[in-house]
Amino acid sequence: MPVLDRAHGISDDKYLAFCAANPDLRLKRTARGEIVIGPPAGYESDHRNADVTAQLFAWAKKKGGGNVSGSSAGFFLPDGAALSPDAAWISQERLSSVPRAQLRRFPRVVPEFIIEVMSPTDTLRGAQRKMRQWMANGVELAWLIAWDNKRGDNKCVYIYRKGSDPRQVRNADRLAGEGPVEGFVLDLAGIWEGL
Repeated sequence: MPVLDRAHGISDDKYLAFCAANPDLRLKRTARGEIVIGPPAGYESDHRNADVTAQLFAWAKKKGGGNVSGSSAGFFLPDGAALSPDAAWISQERLSSVPRAQLRRFPRVVPEFIIEVMSPTDTLRGAQRKMRQWMANGVELAWLIAWDNKRGDNKCVYIYRKGSDPRQVRNADRLAGEGPVEGFVLDLAGIWEGL
């Protein structure tokens, strides 16, 4: 098992080996190289993640020109972090520049579009910090599907666009994609209903 050197962080290879040795853990690596262990998603939030990913996958398959990944795919980001969004879309153009061996592990590529779905263990502040990190690393469009666990579900989505402040949308039944995912429409009704 690798030892974490707090002064220098953990290398990509050691991080991948640590992930392989601990397949039941949900791991990410910060830009400083620290490993963060998180709890698995609860059933309700994973159900919502699956809905989001399925809708994005169906659209991408029909449209062509890119691929979708779910919450178990990790990406090495330019700032050194290793993160996994709940759903991501990457253009074929970006994917074509990634060596095949990297695609079998954590590729060094930034998705153009990501979606994060808050789970009960997430805080809004922490989720927003993660979204800012995605944007700072080159994501063009990102959606954070959020709710306040203290006040109950409030049906809120934060929309992050490259080069602008996030915009909050409440009680929307549908979200229309733009930029890299122009034409994608996310039906939120089932996500808000939960189970």
